Amino acid sequence: MALLVRLLPVALALALGPAATLGGPARSPYQLVLQHSRLRGRQHGPNVCAVQKLIGTNKKYFTNCKQWYQRKICGKSTVISYECCPGYEKVPGEKGCPAALPLSNLYETLGVVGSTTTQLYTDRTEKLRPEMEGPGSFTIFAPSNEAWASLPAEVLDSLVSNVNIELLNALRYHMVNRRVLTDELKHGMALTSMYQNSDIQIHHYPNGIVTVNCARLLKADHHATNGVVHLIDKVISTITNNIQQIIEIEDTFETLRAAVAASGLNTLLEGDGQFTLLAPTNEAFEKIPAETLNRILGDPEALRDLLNNHILKSAMCAEAIVAGMSVETLEGTTLEVGCSGDMLTINGKAIISNKDVLATNGVIHFIDELLIPDSAKTLFELAAESDVSTAVDLFRQAGLGVHLSGKERLTLLAPLNSVFKDGTPTIDARTKNLLLNHMIKDQLASKYLYHGQTLDTLGGKKLRVFVYRNSLCIENSCIAAHDKRGRYGTLFTMDRMLTPPMGTVMDVLKGDNRFSMLVAAIQSAGLTEMLNREGVYTVFAPTNEAFQAMPPGELNKLLGNAKELANILKYHIGDEILVSGGIGALVRLKSLQGDKLEVSSKNNVVNVNKEPVAEVDIMATNGVVYAISSVLQPPAVRPQERGDELADSALEIFRQASAYSRAAQTSVKLAPVYQRLLERMKH
Repeated sequence: MALLVRLLPVALALALGPAATLGGPARSPYQLVLQHSRLRGRQHGPNVCAVQKLIGTNKKYFTNCKQWYQRKICGKSTVISYECCPGYEKVPGEKGCPAALPLSNLYETLGVVGSTTTQLYTDRTEKLRPEMEGPGSFTIFAPSNEAWASLPAEVLDSLVSNVNIELLNALRYHMVNRRVLTDELKHGMALTSMYQNSDIQIHHYPNGIVTVNCARLLKADHHATNGVVHLIDKVISTITNNIQQIIEIEDTFETLRAAVAASGLNTLLEGDGQFTLLAPTNEAFEKIPAETLNRILGDPEALRDLLNNHILKSAMCAEAIVAGMSVETLEGTTLEVGCSGDMLTINGKAIISNKDVLATNGVIHFIDELLIPDSAKTLFELAAESDVSTAVDLFRQAGLGVHLSGKERLTLLAPLNSVFKDGTPTIDARTKNLLLNHMIKDQLASKYLYHGQTLDTLGGKKLRVFVYRNSLCIENSCIAAHDKRGRYGTLFTMDRMLTPPMGTVMDVLKGDNRFSMLVAAIQSAGLTEMLNREGVYTVFAPTNEAFQAMPPGELNKLLGNAKELANILKYHIGDEILVSGGIGALVRLKSLQGDKLEVSSKNNVVNVNKEPVAEVDIMATNGVVYAISSVLQPPAVRPQERGDELADSALEIFRQASAYSRAAQTSVKLAPVYQRLLERMKH
């Protein structure tokens, strides 16, 4: 007899097919989760499943790998218990659950699986028990005892007061006239019930949860001689209305009803398919500023985007949510749907006031807050929820707000709030013009920008696009976050204020007194024309102090040899434009001299050949200038001699330098240098 008991599970598994065995292929998410629960429980004996129980409730879940380690359901703690897997039972004196449950008819199986109340109500009808005990093949989605006990008293009274009509019909709606196992329960399918052929909606989610009209399947695949029993956590009722019809009859959807009619989405919501509607109540619409709401309601495209952002692409019952998950809307955005205890959350907010209102083509959750997608927002509205509010306030103060709230196709280059941690610039004509150059005359997407592209601004400038391995920059400013694409405008979040180019490299150097000696050297070396024409250069520009810091002998030799001077200066010029935001940890930049410069960035400090850069990103039309405090030496150059006197050509260069910068001669720092040079020139 003991041997027969031990062989029963094996015989049953073989009869039911490979999916019923641990080693067989798991054909569905539910079976995968059940298999994981079985693996976690095997140390306690054969056919033992680990079950997570929500503390303080009777809710139990077979556990998947993620839940096993987190030990939480909807943010609430769970405890692990070990129970017999579905279809098995304990044997006194034996470890685990070695015996398969005895096969009996459906009626008797109801009592075995914990649905004695369903069994009791079946007894009260005249016709149902003989069917459950007789020949045939049926599926029963049997409510647990707790499910019946949780029915409102008036509902239960109406059922039991008319057992041969109301109760019989309710029970028949839980039945299907064939055996259906979990591997056949596909997401979005409809099963025909035994009550007037009414549909039962099935959803089988990737996390292993199966719902039947949004009731969760607790234990599945309890086989009987004439069918199969699935235990569910609710008493289900027939579904008669589609989503559009529910919107029409609910008073709280008056504004939504008008919006759906204006958008033309009523055809979708009354058609076939399976959707989830996060249905905003009248209260949700009332929370939106009247100006914003009127703008959206008056714009058919924005209105359609708004409503599509409230429609999920498949039916999502509340019981399927045990942790956060990303779901896509018809509008194309992603919402984070989660739960906190018994409350569902959208993007972390508990805004669902009524859940799981079933329709023939999906499920409705009532929400008390409007989910406005970026595609229905103005630039002002996009910025209000981003880290660029300080910049946008500057645009408003400068009188440029009309560009951010109208129908103009624009891309706004908005610096992060952190850029202004030391204060904001004074609003004057120069600042206003600078802000205008942060507005591109088209609605762009950063993923379509390409290296060397030029962009026209409202301020009349042409800005260049630079694409690097890990950054995308417009002039000296690089994109710091994903685009926000609004109704007419797109928001690019930038890492600094943009500096439009104000002339060629030579113009930049001549306009800055710090580089007067460098300008003279460039002219002496014959490089002026190159740095004035079109090109792409990165110039590491030594300041006057950098030249003065050189030993006199080295400086004498350098300035006395035009060819060597040109060679050294070309070593300071890279053959492409590299702004500081594109540097990363280390970039080896080829110089016009041929050797490579090592440019690195750490803690917002840029170094070239391990020497710190004094100022970065001085933008020019044909390149970018970095101010440096030392003269760079190519790897092959080694100083051979030193002298105390400057060559005649060196004196000539300094004469030119002094001519370019009279102010430098009178400066406190540079005056002694020029004085010594003039004294030497007299001898």
